[in-house]
Formats: sequence, C-alpha cells, structure tokens
Amino acid sequence: MTSIPTGPGAAVEAEAEKHRAAEAAAQLVGSGMTVGLGTGSTVAYLLPALAARELRIVCVATSVPTEQEARRLGLDVLLFDRLDRLDIAIDGADQVARDFWLVKGGGGAHTREKIVAAAADRFVVIVSSDKLVEAVAGPVPLEVLGFGLGATLRELERLGECRLRGSPPTPDGGILIDYFGPVVDPAELSERLDAIPGVVGHGLFPPSLVREVVVGRPAGVDHLVP
Repeated sequence: MTSIPTGPGAAVEAEAEKHRAAEAAAQLVGSGMTVGLGTGSTVAYLLPALAARELRIVCVATSVPTEQEARRLGLDVLLFDRLDRLDIAIDGADQVARDFWLVKGGGGAHTREKIVAAAADRFVVIVSSDKLVEAVAGPVPLEVLGFGLGATLRELERLGECRLRGSPPTPDGGILIDYFGPVVDPAELSERLDAIPGVVGHGLFPPSLVREVVVGRPAGVDHLVP
C-alpha cells in the first residue's frame, strides 16, 4: 500500500474519494433489488446517490441515523425482520487490509453491519484510499452485553488492552468497547473474541464476506476483488 498523505488537503481529498466510491457503488444497484445500507461518513454520500437514481428498491438500515436519512431522502426502508436475505449490501470500513480483512465499527454499528453483510448475496465495501492498510490493527470495536460487564472485560483483558468507549448503548442495548491489543492473526483473534461469553459482536470482518471493495482515488475509483 502507498503512504498516506496528511494535513487539511488530504482530508479534503479523502472526502472527495469517499464521494467517488459511493457514487460508483450506487451504480451497482438495480431496480427490484433489496439493499443493505451501512453506517458512517462514506455511506452518507451513498444515500443521496441512490435516491437520485429513483430506483424501485427496498432497503434495510444498519443504524438509526442511516434509517432516518434514507427515509428523508425518499428511500423505502423496512425493518430487517421483514426480510431474510438481501441482493446487495454497501458499507464503509475503517481499515481494509491487503488480504481483505476489514475493521469496522467506528460508528458502533458493526454487529448490525455484520448481520446485514452476511445476509447479502453481494457485500460491497466503499472506502477512500487512506483506509487501505497492509494488515489490520487495533483498535477493534466490540459490542458486549451490559450484564456481567466486569467479567467480560476481565476475559477480554487476557487478550489485550480494552477501553470502554463511554458512548450511549447501541440500539440493541449493547455496550461499546475498543480492543487495543495485538492483531497478529485476525482469524485467530476473531475466533477468540467470538468465544468469550458476553461479546455480542466485533469489528473484524473476514475476507469471505467481501465480494468487492470500491476505492475512491484522486482521478476515479478502483474495484478490488478478493
């Protein structure tokens, strides 16, 4: 991966790249599709791009802010208890590694995002180029139950440093934690996190979920396929 520029100009370019990636991903959606809508700053560009196409689609949202904005723009949004599969899901990511492992959940919606991604026939990730990394690293967002929180934290600390985020509970009542420990083998860490009682979901997404990554670039987009 290339080095990442920093500074105000880089931030402006990153936003432009997010916009390009979102616009390109919106073109992958066709009338009649069921569509999973992710959460975050890149998806914020996707929603108006989809609405502008005036397609006949049905959507499910991974967060309350996404649902509210999608409805405001005129998109048809259903609760996810009305469907059991999706044609496509589109979402951003905090990190995309060369081997296509993802870290997601900066916005705290990773549990719902993983459910939606797994239910989709095609999961498309949209990112600016600064999200590309050689290998995923902490922090890895976690959602845990409030019940037995101390016991869950004690088990998590065996793996590495964890910090309570201090944000409100998720819409499903979960507590958000960030794991700052090592991520030597994301598959192994994923299994160990999944095995801890009290962990509802974590932000490590495996390559097997990913169909395509649309990367915004200064002069267009790249489509990366695992």
